Amino acid sequence: MSSQNPKKEISRRKFLQNSTLATAGIYLGILGMPKVFGNVLIDKDAKGIPDIKLNNGLKMPMLGFGTYGLSGEVCQKSAVEAISAGYRLIDTAKVYGNEVEVGKAIKQSGIDRKRLFVTSKLWVDDAGYENAKKGFEETLRKLQLDYLDLYLIHRPRGDVKGSWKAMEELYKAGKIKAIGISNFDPAQLADLLSYAQIKPVINQIETHAYFQQVNDYKVLKQHNVQMQAWAPFAEGRNGLFTNEVLTQIAKKHGKTTAQVSLRWHYQRGIVAIPRSSQKEHITENLNIFDFKLDDVDMKAIEKLNLNKTQFPEWS
Repeated sequence: MSSQNPKKEISRRKFLQNSTLATAGIYLGILGMPKVFGNVLIDKDAKGIPDIKLNNGLKMPMLGFGTYGLSGEVCQKSAVEAISAGYRLIDTAKVYGNEVEVGKAIKQSGIDRKRLFVTSKLWVDDAGYENAKKGFEETLRKLQLDYLDLYLIHRPRGDVKGSWKAMEELYKAGKIKAIGISNFDPAQLADLLSYAQIKPVINQIETHAYFQQVNDYKVLKQHNVQMQAWAPFAEGRNGLFTNEVLTQIAKKHGKTTAQVSLRWHYQRGIVAIPRSSQKEHITENLNIFDFKLDDVDMKAIEKLNLNKTQFPEWS
């Protein structure tokens, strides 16, 4: 996610919600396993959130909690509520300015560290071999952790080659369980792969119904690099939460447009990291595994693709 301040999300409560939310973490089963990238496998943990196996063998939850735009006590409280609700993937970044609060939330949650999957990102200011190592150590200190599950190059700027070399060494030293990238286009990914000794496990990019990244999806699948969506709701821009097509599909399944959006990501095999500071929405976003979008639904959503970013100021 970019470093710019997000616009206020459009309220999801302005339209009909037909079903009562189930208690987080309690499901009757996982419906409709998604298409997957390469040879990755799908598993299910005790809380009902499926794991996806990355190209280095590490398992990662397919639904996580994003913290972009959250700060201070609000961030800490929201992260604690997310972990309590059942999220195990927590995504942060140096440039978000909330690694300290995320670290405090992890400790406050009381959850065994080994049960969490924590992601952070190397910002442009820390690009380069030496700077990347220093930036990583600063992130660990702020999070009060001994290791990261996933560390990403936040943007393909500066000395990417030097940064990747440092991250490879940190990975080999056991300080990071997996390394990846964010906001890389196919050409930038190809350049990285030309010298990387270790393939990135993930590319975290803007992905939602209005910007479906069809070409990137195909390229990442070809390289067995997992696709991860930031802004899976487009932050409500262009009326996503009240979109007529998504609203009708939501009514059909007794769900919300937010849940339909996340289910659409899941059925495409994409990891999503929705963000919210409202407990009601944090819980709502978890409840996407007890229904399935049919072919008609998926094709209708496919037609919503505008094939352009909804965040031109971040390009």
